Amino acid sequence: MADIKVPVFSESVSEGTLLTWHKKPGDAIKRGEVLAEIETDKVVLEVTALQDGVLTSVAKNEGDTVLSEEVLGTVGDAGSAPAASQDQAAGPVAGDTSAGGTAAQPDTAAQLASQGSPLGNEATRRDDLSPAVRKIVAEQGLNPAQIPATGPRGNITKEDAVVAAQGGLTYQGPQDAAKPASLQSAPASTGAAPTAPAAPTPQGPRPEQRVPMTRIRQRISERLKDVQNTAAILTTFNEVNMKPAMDLRKKYQDQFVAKHGTKLGFMSLFVRAATEALKAFPVVNASVEGKDIIYHGYYDIGIAVASDRGLVVPILRDTDTMSLAGIEKEIANFAVKAKGGKLTMEDMSGGTFSITNGGTFGSMMSTPIINAPQSAILGMHNIIERPIAQNGQVVIAPMMYIALSYDHRIIDGKEAVQFLVMIKNLLEDPARMLLEL
Repeated sequence: MADIKVPVFSESVSEGTLLTWHKKPGDAIKRGEVLAEIETDKVVLEVTALQDGVLTSVAKNEGDTVLSEEVLGTVGDAGSAPAASQDQAAGPVAGDTSAGGTAAQPDTAAQLASQGSPLGNEATRRDDLSPAVRKIVAEQGLNPAQIPATGPRGNITKEDAVVAAQGGLTYQGPQDAAKPASLQSAPASTGAAPTAPAAPTPQGPRPEQRVPMTRIRQRISERLKDVQNTAAILTTFNEVNMKPAMDLRKKYQDQFVAKHGTKLGFMSLFVRAATEALKAFPVVNASVEGKDIIYHGYYDIGIAVASDRGLVVPILRDTDTMSLAGIEKEIANFAVKAKGGKLTMEDMSGGTFSITNGGTFGSMMSTPIINAPQSAILGMHNIIERPIAQNGQVVIAPMMYIALSYDHRIIDGKEAVQFLVMIKNLLEDPARMLLEL
C-alpha cells in the first residue's frame, strides 16, 4: 500500500479544495496518470500516480478542504480489493432495504444504461464522472450529456451536478414535474454526499441560485480590494491611431507566419512598446514595499488572460530580450494552459508591470486595477473607425483608447502621461520601435 498525498503548496498557499477525482476505488492506475485535481487560490494542481496499481481507497471527497501533504487515498498492488470510500460509507449498501432504507442506485454508467436509466447510451460518453457526481446523477435521473461541464478538463464537477439537479438556468436537460427534486449539497467539511429533500425546485419568473466562489475567485476578490484600499490609484487616458501597426501586420503577416509558425498580433507590439517605455520611466516599473521604492532592473510583464475560473496574469519574463515571435508564442502558450487549467504558480509569480486587453470583449474604455505589488497597468481597448483631424483634414482612422492606471504614491502624473504618450508614439510609428530609434 502507498499513500496518495496532496502536493506541497507554496509558502503563500495554506490549503486547497479537492476539485475532481479522475479515478474511483477499484480503478487501475498507471504511474504518471492524473488521479485528482486540487484548486488553490492561485492555480489548479494535478495529483499524479507515483506507481502502477489499483486505487484502493479514497480519504477525501470532491469539495473537501485539504492541506499540504495530507493523505487523499491509497494505492495498492493490482488485484487489491478496494475499500469503501466516504461516499459509499455514508450511503446504504446496494440491495439493502432493511430499516426502511431503499436500494442504492448503481454506481456505473453502464449499469444505469442497462437498467433503462435516463442516462441512456449518452452515459458512456461521460466515463470521467467522479463518485460524488455519479451519485447525484443517479439519484436525480439526470442526463450527463446535457449538464454543462465547467471542470478544467471539460469534466462535470460536483457543483455542475448540483446546479443541474436544482434546475439551474444553465441546465438544458428535461424538466420533469416530479424530478429533479431540489438538491442541497452537504458542507464541504463533512465530505458527505448530497441528498435530495422532498421539497420541489422553486419555480417562477424570478429564479435564483447560490453558487460558492471558487478559491481562485475568492483570492482575486481579496487582492483587488486590498489594492484599492492601499494604493492611490489614478488613471490617465490617450488614444492611438492603429493604422500604421495594422498596415505593418498586413504587409508582413504571411512572411511572419511562414518563418515563425505563429501570427503577428497587436499584443506583442504593445509588450515591446511598454518595455521601451518602462526603460525610459523606471518608476513605472517599480513597486512599493513599506516606506521603500523597489526599482527593478528587469522587465517582467504580466498578460491578463481570461479563463473559466477567473482572470489570471501569467508573466512574460525579461521582455527586453524577447523577439516579437517569442512574445506571441509565449502568450499563445499561456492561453492554452489557462483554458486547460494548467497554469502553474511559477507562471504567475512575480511581474513588474501588467497589460490587459478588454478590447477582445468589445470594451471601449475602462480603468484597469493595478495588480499588486506592481505600480501600474496598461489597458488596451477595441479598435473603432472614427473621424479624426490629420494634417488639417478629417480622415477615418482605426482608433484605440489606451489607459494607464498607476499608484500615485510613487508615480507622478507627469511621468504617467509621458509614459503613455511614449507608447502612443511608438505604436503610431512602429518602425522606430523595431529599429530601436
